[in-house]
Amino acid sequence: MVISRLPLFPLKTVLFPGGTLQLRVFEPRYLTMVSECLREKNGFGVLLIKEGGEVGEAETFKIGTIAQIVDWDQGSDGVLGITVEGRQRFRLESTEKRNDGLYIGELKRVADELEIPVPDDYQFLVSLLKNVLDELGSHYQNLVKRYDDSSWVGYRLTEALPLTPTTKQESLEMNDPLARLSLLTTYIRTGSR
Repeated sequence: MVISRLPLFPLKTVLFPGGTLQLRVFEPRYLTMVSECLREKNGFGVLLIKEGGEVGEAETFKIGTIAQIVDWDQGSDGVLGITVEGRQRFRLESTEKRNDGLYIGELKRVADELEIPVPDDYQFLVSLLKNVLDELGSHYQNLVKRYDDSSWVGYRLTEALPLTPTTKQESLEMNDPLARLSLLTTYIRTGSR
């Protein structure tokens, strides 16, 4: 697996490969990060916060997703807005803190999952996703739909369902798309999150 050094952006949400997030950036360290990422055409690592907050210090989970900035704008309130797309999952190997407070991580990329067709037993998940996806916001309407790919369906459903952040993290950390669909089926049928 390839090891990269990228800036880290701890959040109280999970970014999945192929997913999008809209973020408001105001802390100086992250404004610098966005500027550097745009200039160097690099991404940054998004990690779910385990303890702490989005402002200040935070302890994160070790599995995250590389985010690529695909759009940005300056809001009327002066806050920078960015839209990112999730690329590849990674494991955080180590971190160092720069003088400006930005954390840089050494990331080991996690191999992409194999593209596996959605089995008949899980076709109801595809129907559910089709019913809710376009209602979730404009950034979902422009996605290339891959309803025949178990990974894509599992990632999009995990984003869409009202699951806890730690449940979403559990889904991100899974390496088997069919196990992820099984987990989602259990959550849907039992109502647990």
